[in-house]
Amino acid sequence: MAPPMSADAFLRALKAEGLTVVEVGNWRDHHRNSKGPFGPVHGVMIHHTVTKGSARTVEICRKGYAGLPGPLCHGVITKDGRVHLVGYGRANHAGLGDDDVLRAVIAEQGLPADNEANTDGNRHFYGFECENLGDGEDPWPAAQLEAIERAAAAVCRYHGWNERSVIGHLEWQPGKVDPRGFTMSSMRGRISDRLDSKASAAPAPLPAPRRPVVDLSQLVAAARTNPRQSGQPVTYAGVRTVEAALVDQGLLAKRYSDGHYGTTTIAAYSAWQRHLGYRGTDADGIPGKASLVKLGQRHGFDVKD
Repeated sequence: MAPPMSADAFLRALKAEGLTVVEVGNWRDHHRNSKGPFGPVHGVMIHHTVTKGSARTVEICRKGYAGLPGPLCHGVITKDGRVHLVGYGRANHAGLGDDDVLRAVIAEQGLPADNEANTDGNRHFYGFECENLGDGEDPWPAAQLEAIERAAAAVCRYHGWNERSVIGHLEWQPGKVDPRGFTMSSMRGRISDRLDSKASAAPAPLPAPRRPVVDLSQLVAAARTNPRQSGQPVTYAGVRTVEAALVDQGLLAKRYSDGHYGTTTIAAYSAWQRHLGYRGTDADGIPGKASLVKLGQRHGFDVKD
Protein backbone atom coordinates (compact mmCIF):
# COMPACT_ATOMS: atom_id res chain seq x y z
CA MET A 1 0.00 0.00 0.00
CA ALA A 2 1.32 3.42 -0.91
CA PRO A 3 -0.04 6.94 -1.21
CA PRO A 4 0.25 8.34 -4.75
CA MET A 5 3.29 10.47 -5.40
CA SER A 6 2.66 14.17 -5.94
CA ALA A 7 2.25 15.47 -9.48
CA ASP A 8 5.64 17.16 -9.28
CA ALA A 9 7.28 13.96 -8.04
CA PHE A 10 5.63 12.05 -10.90
CA LEU A 11 7.08 14.51 -13.41
CA ARG A 12 10.54 14.32 -11.82
CA ALA A 13 10.49 10.52 -11.77
CA LEU A 14 9.69 10.30 -15.48
CA LYS A 15 12.38 12.80 -16.41
CA ALA A 16 14.92 11.09 -14.16
CA GLU A 17 14.31 7.89 -16.12
CA GLY A 18 15.42 9.70 -19.29
CA LEU A 19 12.00 10.31 -20.84
CA THR A 20 10.95 13.23 -23.02
CA VAL A 21 7.87 14.62 -21.22
CA VAL A 22 5.26 16.99 -22.67
CA GLU A 23 3.04 18.80 -20.16
CA VAL A 24 -0.45 19.30 -21.60
CA GLY A 25 -2.50 22.17 -20.20
CA ASN A 26 -3.44 22.06 -16.51
CA TRP A 27 -2.64 18.35 -16.22
CA ARG A 28 -1.80 18.58 -12.50
CA ASP A 29 -5.38 19.61 -11.67
CA HIS A 30 -7.23 17.58 -14.32
CA HIS A 31 -8.74 14.50 -12.65
CA ARG A 32 -11.90 12.65 -11.60
CA ASN A 33 -11.34 12.91 -7.86
CA SER A 34 -14.93 14.05 -7.39
CA LYS A 35 -15.99 10.48 -8.21
CA GLY A 36 -13.78 8.82 -5.61
CA PRO A 37 -10.28 8.80 -4.16
CA PHE A 38 -7.02 8.18 -5.97
CA GLY A 39 -4.99 5.82 -3.82
CA PRO A 40 -3.67 3.88 -2.17
CA VAL A 41 -1.80 2.92 -5.33
CA HIS A 42 -0.52 -0.57 -6.03
CA GLY A 43 0.69 -0.68 -9.62
CA VAL A 44 0.93 0.59 -13.19
CA MET A 45 -1.51 -0.31 -15.98
CA ILE A 46 -0.65 -0.23 -19.69
CA HIS A 47 -3.26 0.32 -22.43
CA HIS A 48 -3.48 0.92 -26.17
CA THR A 49 -5.65 3.74 -27.48
CA VAL A 50 -7.26 2.39 -30.71
CA THR A 51 -6.44 5.78 -32.28
CA LYS A 52 -4.03 7.10 -34.88
CA GLY A 53 -2.27 10.45 -34.96
CA SER A 54 -0.49 11.74 -31.89
CA ALA A 55 -2.35 15.07 -31.65
CA ARG A 56 -5.77 13.42 -31.89
CA THR A 57 -4.72 10.66 -29.48
CA VAL A 58 -3.52 13.10 -26.83
CA GLU A 59 -6.65 15.22 -27.16
CA ILE A 60 -8.99 12.24 -26.77
CA CYS A 61 -7.08 10.98 -23.74
CA ARG A 62 -7.20 14.45 -22.19
CA LYS A 63 -10.86 15.23 -22.86
CA GLY A 64 -12.44 11.77 -23.09
CA TYR A 65 -15.56 11.22 -25.15
CA ALA A 66 -19.32 10.84 -24.78
CA GLY A 67 -20.04 8.66 -21.77
CA LEU A 68 -16.44 8.61 -20.51
CA PRO A 69 -15.01 11.98 -19.45
CA GLY A 70 -11.28 12.56 -19.38
CA PRO A 71 -8.64 12.24 -18.33
CA LEU A 72 -8.44 8.67 -19.62
CA CYS A 73 -4.95 8.13 -18.17
CA HIS A 74 -2.08 10.00 -16.55
CA GLY A 75 0.33 9.83 -19.47
CA VAL A 76 -0.07 9.22 -23.21
CA ILE A 77 2.93 7.52 -24.84
CA THR A 78 2.99 8.37 -28.53
CA LYS A 79 4.81 6.49 -31.25
CA ASP A 80 7.78 8.86 -31.14
CA GLY A 81 8.48 7.88 -27.52
CA ARG A 82 7.25 11.06 -25.88
CA VAL A 83 5.10 10.95 -22.73
CA HIS A 84 2.29 13.52 -22.76
CA LEU A 85 0.94 14.26 -19.28
CA VAL A 86 -2.83 14.86 -19.56
CA GLY A 87 -4.08 14.41 -16.00
CA TYR A 88 -3.15 13.52 -12.47
CA GLY A 89 -5.24 11.92 -9.76
CA ARG A 90 -8.14 9.62 -10.43
CA ALA A 91 -8.42 8.90 -14.18
CA ASN A 92 -10.92 6.87 -16.21
CA HIS A 93 -8.56 4.19 -17.49
CA ALA A 94 -8.82 0.93 -15.54
CA GLY A 95 -12.49 0.53 -14.69
CA LEU A 96 -13.67 -2.45 -12.67
CA GLY A 97 -11.38 -5.48 -12.52
CA ASP A 98 -10.58 -8.64 -10.63
CA ASP A 99 -9.85 -8.44 -6.91
CA ASP A 100 -7.69 -11.59 -7.13
CA VAL A 101 -5.50 -9.81 -9.68
CA LEU A 102 -5.17 -6.81 -7.37
CA ARG A 103 -4.08 -9.04 -4.49
CA ALA A 104 -1.46 -10.66 -6.74
CA VAL A 105 -0.16 -7.24 -7.81
CA ILE A 106 0.09 -6.11 -4.19
CA ALA A 107 1.98 -9.31 -3.32
CA GLU A 108 4.05 -9.01 -6.54
CA GLN A 109 3.18 -12.59 -7.48
CA GLY A 110 2.09 -14.28 -10.71
CA LEU A 111 -1.29 -13.15 -11.96
CA PRO A 112 -4.42 -15.33 -11.82
CA ALA A 113 -6.92 -15.27 -14.68
CA ASP A 114 -9.12 -12.18 -14.61
CA ASN A 115 -12.67 -13.52 -14.38
CA GLU A 116 -14.41 -10.88 -12.27
CA ALA A 117 -15.09 -7.15 -12.48
CA ASN A 118 -15.68 -6.22 -8.86
CA THR A 119 -12.85 -3.82 -7.88
CA ASP A 120 -12.21 -0.15 -8.69
CA GLY A 121 -8.98 0.02 -10.68
CA ASN A 122 -9.05 3.78 -11.27
CA ARG A 123 -8.31 4.19 -7.57
CA HIS A 124 -5.33 1.87 -7.39
CA PHE A 125 -3.37 2.13 -10.67
CA TYR A 126 -1.32 4.68 -12.51
CA GLY A 127 -2.35 4.51 -16.17
CA PHE A 128 -0.45 4.97 -19.43
CA GLU A 129 -2.32 4.98 -22.74
CA CYS A 130 -0.12 4.09 -25.70
CA GLU A 131 -0.87 5.27 -29.23
CA ASN A 132 -1.75 2.21 -31.33
CA LEU A 133 -4.72 0.95 -33.35
CA GLY A 134 -4.71 -2.28 -31.35
CA ASP A 135 -5.42 -4.41 -34.43
CA GLY A 136 -2.31 -6.57 -34.09
CA GLU A 137 -0.88 -5.02 -37.28
CA ASP A 138 -0.14 -1.44 -36.29
CA PRO A 139 3.58 -1.43 -35.41
CA TRP A 140 5.09 -0.57 -32.04
CA PRO A 141 8.22 1.52 -32.77
CA ALA A 142 11.29 0.78 -30.69
CA ALA A 143 11.24 4.30 -29.23
CA GLN A 144 7.67 3.78 -28.01
CA LEU A 145 8.36 0.39 -26.42
CA GLU A 146 11.40 1.82 -24.66
CA ALA A 147 9.32 4.73 -23.39
CA ILE A 148 6.71 2.31 -21.99
CA GLU A 149 9.49 0.41 -20.25
CA ARG A 150 11.02 3.59 -18.81
CA ALA A 151 7.71 5.11 -17.71
CA ALA A 152 6.64 1.97 -15.85
CA ALA A 153 10.11 1.56 -14.34
CA ALA A 154 10.07 5.20 -13.17
CA VAL A 155 6.91 4.65 -11.14
CA CYS A 156 8.13 1.30 -9.79
CA ARG A 157 11.47 2.80 -8.82
CA TYR A 158 9.81 5.61 -6.85
CA HIS A 159 7.59 3.21 -4.89
CA GLY A 160 10.13 0.42 -4.52
CA TRP A 161 8.04 -2.01 -6.60
CA ASN A 162 9.30 -4.66 -8.97
CA GLU A 163 8.11 -5.50 -12.49
CA ARG A 164 5.18 -7.60 -11.21
CA SER A 165 3.48 -4.35 -10.21
CA VAL A 166 3.02 -3.58 -13.92
CA ILE A 167 0.05 -5.15 -15.72
CA GLY A 168 -1.88 -4.75 -18.93
CA HIS A 169 -5.55 -3.84 -19.11
CA LEU A 170 -6.19 -7.31 -20.55
CA GLU A 171 -4.85 -8.83 -17.32
CA TRP A 172 -7.19 -6.75 -15.16
CA GLN A 173 -10.64 -6.61 -16.75
CA PRO A 174 -12.40 -9.53 -18.48
CA GLY A 175 -12.92 -8.92 -22.18
CA LYS A 176 -10.13 -6.40 -22.63
CA VAL A 177 -7.33 -7.12 -25.14
CA ASP A 178 -4.96 -4.21 -24.61
CA PRO A 179 -2.16 -3.78 -25.08
CA ARG A 180 -2.14 -5.85 -28.27
CA GLY A 181 1.01 -6.27 -30.34
CA PHE A 182 3.48 -7.16 -27.59
CA THR A 183 3.18 -9.34 -24.49
CA MET A 184 3.11 -8.01 -20.98
CA SER A 185 5.46 -10.82 -20.02
CA SER A 186 8.09 -9.46 -22.40
CA MET A 187 7.51 -5.90 -21.18
CA ARG A 188 7.85 -6.97 -17.54
CA GLY A 189 11.14 -8.62 -18.50
CA ARG A 190 12.38 -5.34 -19.93
CA ILE A 191 11.26 -3.43 -16.84
CA SER A 192 12.99 -5.95 -14.58
CA ASP A 193 16.24 -5.58 -16.52
CA ARG A 194 16.00 -1.80 -16.27
CA LEU A 195 15.34 -1.82 -12.54
CA ASP A 196 18.17 -4.28 -11.95
CA SER A 197 20.72 -2.58 -14.19
CA LYS A 198 20.40 0.96 -12.88
CA ALA A 199 22.39 1.50 -9.72
CA SER A 200 23.44 5.06 -9.11
CA ALA A 201 24.19 6.15 -12.66
CA ALA A 202 21.55 8.22 -14.40
CA PRO A 203 20.11 6.57 -17.50
CA ALA A 204 21.10 7.77 -20.92
CA PRO A 205 18.22 9.96 -22.06
CA LEU A 206 16.20 8.97 -25.09
CA PRO A 207 17.26 11.02 -28.10
CA ALA A 208 14.97 13.98 -28.61
CA PRO A 209 12.54 13.20 -31.43
CA ARG A 210 13.59 14.97 -34.61
CA ARG A 211 10.81 17.19 -35.90
CA PRO A 212 10.28 17.37 -39.66
CA VAL A 213 11.08 20.70 -41.29
CA VAL A 214 8.85 22.05 -44.06
CA ASP A 215 10.35 24.54 -46.51
CA LEU A 216 7.65 27.16 -47.13
CA SER A 217 8.95 28.24 -50.54
CA GLN A 218 9.08 24.65 -51.84
CA LEU A 219 5.65 23.93 -50.39
CA VAL A 220 4.11 26.97 -52.10
CA ALA A 221 5.76 25.99 -55.38
CA ALA A 222 4.28 22.51 -55.05
CA ALA A 223 0.86 23.97 -54.28
CA ARG A 224 0.97 26.23 -57.33
CA THR A 225 2.08 23.36 -59.57
CA ASN A 226 -1.10 21.56 -58.47
CA PRO A 227 -0.58 18.12 -60.09
CA ARG A 228 -3.87 16.62 -61.16
CA GLN A 229 -3.14 12.91 -60.82
CA SER A 230 -1.59 10.89 -58.02
CA GLY A 231 0.56 9.06 -60.58
CA GLN A 232 2.53 12.21 -61.35
CA PRO A 233 5.92 12.65 -59.65
CA VAL A 234 5.83 14.22 -56.21
CA THR A 235 7.18 17.76 -56.50
CA TYR A 236 8.24 18.24 -52.85
CA ALA A 237 8.41 15.58 -50.14
CA GLY A 238 7.38 18.07 -47.41
CA VAL A 239 3.87 18.00 -48.85
CA ARG A 240 3.41 14.61 -47.13
CA THR A 241 4.20 16.18 -43.74
CA VAL A 242 1.58 18.89 -44.26
CA GLU A 243 -1.00 16.42 -45.58
CA ALA A 244 -0.45 14.15 -42.57
CA ALA A 245 -1.13 17.16 -40.30
CA LEU A 246 -4.31 17.97 -42.24
CA VAL A 247 -5.40 14.33 -41.85
CA ASP A 248 -4.80 14.49 -38.09
CA GLN A 249 -6.71 17.77 -38.00
CA GLY A 250 -9.68 16.03 -39.63
CA LEU A 251 -9.60 18.20 -42.73
CA LEU A 252 -8.23 15.72 -45.29
CA ALA A 253 -9.21 12.11 -45.94
CA LYS A 254 -6.27 9.75 -45.49
CA ARG A 255 -6.55 8.40 -49.03
CA TYR A 256 -5.59 11.85 -50.37
CA SER A 257 -2.38 11.99 -48.32
CA ASP A 258 -0.22 11.07 -51.33
CA GLY A 259 2.42 13.82 -51.48
CA HIS A 260 0.63 15.75 -54.25
CA TYR A 261 -0.60 19.22 -53.38
CA GLY A 262 -3.66 18.85 -55.62
CA THR A 263 -7.11 20.36 -55.49
CA THR A 264 -8.20 18.23 -52.52
CA THR A 265 -5.19 19.30 -50.45
CA ILE A 266 -5.79 22.93 -51.46
CA ALA A 267 -9.39 22.63 -50.25
CA ALA A 268 -8.21 21.06 -46.97
CA TYR A 269 -5.59 23.75 -46.36
CA SER A 270 -8.17 26.42 -47.20
CA ALA A 271 -10.37 24.92 -44.47
CA TRP A 272 -7.43 25.20 -42.06
CA GLN A 273 -6.95 28.86 -43.00
CA ARG A 274 -10.65 29.54 -42.43
CA HIS A 275 -10.41 27.75 -39.08
CA LEU A 276 -7.76 30.33 -38.14
CA GLY A 277 -10.05 33.18 -39.18
CA TYR A 278 -8.70 33.95 -42.67
CA ARG A 279 -11.18 34.83 -45.41
CA GLY A 280 -11.20 35.53 -49.15
CA THR A 281 -7.87 35.31 -50.93
CA ASP A 282 -6.17 34.79 -47.57
CA ALA A 283 -7.92 31.39 -47.41
CA ASP A 284 -7.12 30.21 -50.94
CA GLY A 285 -5.39 27.00 -49.84
CA ILE A 286 -1.88 28.27 -50.68
CA PRO A 287 0.12 28.17 -47.43
CA GLY A 288 1.33 31.35 -45.78
CA LYS A 289 3.97 31.34 -43.07
CA ALA A 290 1.68 32.22 -40.15
CA SER A 291 -0.90 29.52 -40.88
CA LEU A 292 1.79 26.92 -41.62
CA VAL A 293 3.66 27.67 -38.39
CA LYS A 294 0.43 27.23 -36.42
CA LEU A 295 -0.25 23.91 -38.17
CA GLY A 296 3.29 22.79 -37.35
CA GLN A 297 2.98 23.81 -33.71
CA ARG A 298 -0.12 21.68 -33.37
CA HIS A 299 1.11 18.67 -35.33
CA GLY A 300 4.85 18.49 -34.70
CA PHE A 301 6.82 20.05 -37.54
CA ASP A 302 8.91 23.19 -38.01
CA VAL A 303 8.85 25.74 -40.85
CA LYS A 304 11.65 27.50 -42.68
CA ASP A 305 11.34 30.19 -45.38
